[in-house]
Amino acid sequence: MSDQPSGGPAAGPSELKLRIASALVLAAGIVAATFVGGWPFRLIWALAAGLVAYEWLAIVSRRNAVPAGIGVTIAGLALGFAPISPVALAGVSAFAAFFGALLTPVLEKRNWLEACGVAYALAFALITPALRALPDFGFAVIIWTFAVCWLTDIAAYFTGRALGGPKLMPAISPKKTWSGALGGTAAGTLGGYVVWVLTPGAAAVVGPAFVIAASLSASIVSQAGDLFESAVKRRFGTKDSSKLIPGHGGFFDRLDGYWAVLVLAGAALFLAHLEF
Repeated sequence: MSDQPSGGPAAGPSELKLRIASALVLAAGIVAATFVGGWPFRLIWALAAGLVAYEWLAIVSRRNAVPAGIGVTIAGLALGFAPISPVALAGVSAFAAFFGALLTPVLEKRNWLEACGVAYALAFALITPALRALPDFGFAVIIWTFAVCWLTDIAAYFTGRALGGPKLMPAISPKKTWSGALGGTAAGTLGGYVVWVLTPGAAAVVGPAFVIAASLSASIVSQAGDLFESAVKRRFGTKDSSKLIPGHGGFFDRLDGYWAVLVLAGAALFLAHLEF
């Protein structure tokens, strides 16, 4: 996600144009894949998972990055096509990724940090297709996650740039402000609600209070995911996870907030299917 530039040099016009162009290309591609669904959608997210794993290991250990990226991509595809419940895979992946993230700040051994990165990355390959496969509303759920994350990110960037003010967590991400965080939360919550309202039949299944609460929670956790990624990079002295995306850094940089929303959604999906 984007750093709010208050308190530091703002992105120049040419860099901002490059970032916008890259973002539009990526957004168009992933929305098209979401519309198509099926194996193209699964393949894209397996590849994204592999790239995130590659970048994580390149940051924390500077070894095994390429094998990890290839392995995560293959594992994501193999598990996705295996005769296993997608909901079960999503739930296990969500909890594994969450606990891996909780342990990351306190772990010292490289092997354990690498394992946490694999768990982190597999969430993209296993949770996103499970959400897309939901009957009737799979497409809408994915678009909802995009709307919440993207609008949170965009609004946080421009609100923080315009208003500035007190820093959110300066020890982790010096440029982020409370004004940006609040502006992002408001926009993400509103965007998620609007997407759901515009989805045919959704209002009859889920009430407005639940949708607002879910969108608010998703917007907040997306920013927490952004801060987590910033903390990992700061710990290992890295500014960008890679330079694979022009103007943006790497896939770990771009998908940090989306990862947190996926973990929340994957856990909710799994718990909703449990029979107590």
